[in-house]
Amino acid sequence: MNILKSNISRRKIFISSLIGFIIFIIIYLLTPSPVSVDISRISKGELLVTIDDEGKTQLKDVYTVSAPVAGQVRRIDIEAGDPVIANSTVLALFQPNDPAMLDLRSRSEAEASLKAAMAAVELAEAEQSRAQAQLEFSQTELNRGIPLAKKGTISKATLDQRELTVKTSRAQLSQANANLNKIRADLEFANARLITVNQTDDRKLDQELIPVKSPISGIIIRVIQESEGVVSAGTPLLELGDPKKMEIITDLLSSDAVKIEKNSKVIIEDWGGTESLLGSVRLIEPFGFTKFSALGIEEQRVNVLIDFVSNQSKWIGLGHGYRVDTKIIIYENFEALKVPISALFRMGDDWAVFINDRNKAKLKKIIIGNKNSLEAEVISGLIEGEEVILHPSNSISNNVSINVRQIL
Repeated sequence: MNILKSNISRRKIFISSLIGFIIFIIIYLLTPSPVSVDISRISKGELLVTIDDEGKTQLKDVYTVSAPVAGQVRRIDIEAGDPVIANSTVLALFQPNDPAMLDLRSRSEAEASLKAAMAAVELAEAEQSRAQAQLEFSQTELNRGIPLAKKGTISKATLDQRELTVKTSRAQLSQANANLNKIRADLEFANARLITVNQTDDRKLDQELIPVKSPISGIIIRVIQESEGVVSAGTPLLELGDPKKMEIITDLLSSDAVKIEKNSKVIIEDWGGTESLLGSVRLIEPFGFTKFSALGIEEQRVNVLIDFVSNQSKWIGLGHGYRVDTKIIIYENFEALKVPISALFRMGDDWAVFINDRNKAKLKKIIIGNKNSLEAEVISGLIEGEEVILHPSNSISNNVSINVRQIL
């Protein structure tokens, strides 16, 4: 009897233990496991809000040297990067153009003009000889009349008439001389029209070359016309600039450009050096232009010009047209309470975060101010030292248990 009671008691204990174990397993399975999260502590520090874009360097004043006259330019031996001195370094040498080739009709007209000019010269020389003879005769008559007038043989009026004739003859001779010089010049002009290219070949060596000198002290940026050849007046030959006068140009969206002020600080990165450079906004151009993005979207953009603030020795390797990255600072706070952007999410019209409260997620609404791509300024809702959950997923809700995986 006692043995039977003992067996029943053991069976009850076993069944009760089994039921308890099953209940424990069910409760354990139904209890949600903590969600592993990364967290970040709220702290104070420097917050920079920048407008980022690519830019390129350019010399402030680029001088394009052009051909002063039409003619043949000698080969330009100066190369890009060579230094030049204002009003001293000869950049190029010019020779005047060869005469144009005449067609049959033009040559016939030129030959006829030459014959006419030669005939006119002969006529003018004859007229000069006649005026010279007339002057000599008048002068002889005057010389003969002077002693006769003293003796009273001829009247004073007759002597005066002979003096007038001498003056008139002298004027006629001067006129004939001037007319002869003009006609001889016409003859030279007519002769010049018939000069051929072959006739100028022997003269080229004696012609004075026209030098083109550098207008500034600086360096050669680009040689446009390197080979010898015939060019017209105004043809670009070289580009010059002063490497000490460098700037950066970047084109920003017009909606970003209105946020920038003159003299705004600029951080220059990815220019090829190990350190970032400093710059300052010199000019926001007052007119915009249309540009298509890589995706084919039409955008209104504005050019912004940036001066270097860093010493030239730090960016000596930069040249004209080099690529750089610019970050124009539009807001700066050295004591901002910052929260990572990855911790923020929207709750209606408000911003919210989950904080770590004794390994439980607690929802908090906050107010933020300025923000950049990584951090935002906290106006209210968080205090320094609190821990916020980064990248909160859909498995995170208010009061859910969390397991801190990493503190960033």
